[in-house]
Amino acid sequence: MIPKYRTQFNKEFSQEKYQKTNELIIEKCGQEAAFRLSESPIFLTNDFWNKLDDASQSIISQIKNMSDEELSKAIPDNCKVPNDTQKPHFLAIDFGICQDENGEIIPQLIELQAFPSLFGFQRLFEEVITEVYPFLNDLKKSLSQEEFIEKLKAVIVGDENPENVILLEIYPEKQKTAVDFVLTEQLLGIKTVCLTKVKKEGKKLFYEQDGKLIPINRIYNRVIFDELDKIEGLETEFDFREDVDVEWITHPNWFFKVSKYILPKLKHAFVPKSYFLSDFPENEMLENFVLKPLFSFAGSGVNLNPTQEIIDQIEDKENYILQRKVTYAPLFEDINGEFSKAEIRLLFGWDPKKEDPELLVNLVRMTKAAMVNVDFNKKDAIWIGSSMAFFGN
Repeated sequence: MIPKYRTQFNKEFSQEKYQKTNELIIEKCGQEAAFRLSESPIFLTNDFWNKLDDASQSIISQIKNMSDEELSKAIPDNCKVPNDTQKPHFLAIDFGICQDENGEIIPQLIELQAFPSLFGFQRLFEEVITEVYPFLNDLKKSLSQEEFIEKLKAVIVGDENPENVILLEIYPEKQKTAVDFVLTEQLLGIKTVCLTKVKKEGKKLFYEQDGKLIPINRIYNRVIFDELDKIEGLETEFDFREDVDVEWITHPNWFFKVSKYILPKLKHAFVPKSYFLSDFPENEMLENFVLKPLFSFAGSGVNLNPTQEIIDQIEDKENYILQRKVTYAPLFEDINGEFSKAEIRLLFGWDPKKEDPELLVNLVRMTKAAMVNVDFNKKDAIWIGSSMAFFGN
């Protein structure tokens, strides 16, 4: 979207530099990313940033004004966890980079979740990509490394001893996001612990280190709770639904409360109209909407072209929404003259001591397919995968 930066990047790009980017990530954190990195960042105008910011702040304000009673209706009965909090510690807000009927480039809300994402990795990616392409430093407007660590630590560790704070995941070494766990350990001095390794004595939780049981006071939760039931043979000493003496960062209930569940409730020029499937009005055309399950990740279960026959077969219509289709703009030119589309995720941390969340980093996903997911692209495609955005004029 900013021709001079796109031209300069494409001129400087080489396969060797892309390889260098991947090598530096391994060098700096000791592990490679298990997901594809795009060869290129994207360049967005400050005007587009203002649109993103306006939409995000409006969404945050609307969430703050929703009652706990209203939000709690989103939590399935079998997924309710005790000791809920007044607000989440994280917000991830995804916008498609789209084009309206007048050709104007605008953001369109796609999804949102009160759940953490790749905070550590995106910070490293920014460091590496600016090292490989030094001119990007002129566009760098993010927090300093010290400020970033301080703010992330305030949210995740708080006033606790890092030894008593864990990053919790199920089989963390098998997750595509494992590289982010390693970086979080490095940044904050906390341990990554598999759910199957957590010990329980009464209401207290522990993990084992060097033959000693270490008390767990805070859990930086990366487990998608409602997916645990899908894992065959899973054995754990404690159940999320038990009343235990820990502070959740962020509480599992928020995964449901701020999710696609609230999309039909949000109002803004950059929020496409959504309906619960059970409330879809007769005067709307089904062909103009995308069908989405309320609780899914990475495009799972999304139907871009739902039919009435498909709708009629769904029994639990309250667990689906229909969201008005948007047109992603193919704006991001690669070295072969082909264009990618993109989504941008704004990653907020919410210090419990502060009134509002704060943007810590952004994440971009680039694609040349109908859905923004690398798995849907051709295997030899370029300018696809995980990246980040730089803003300027």
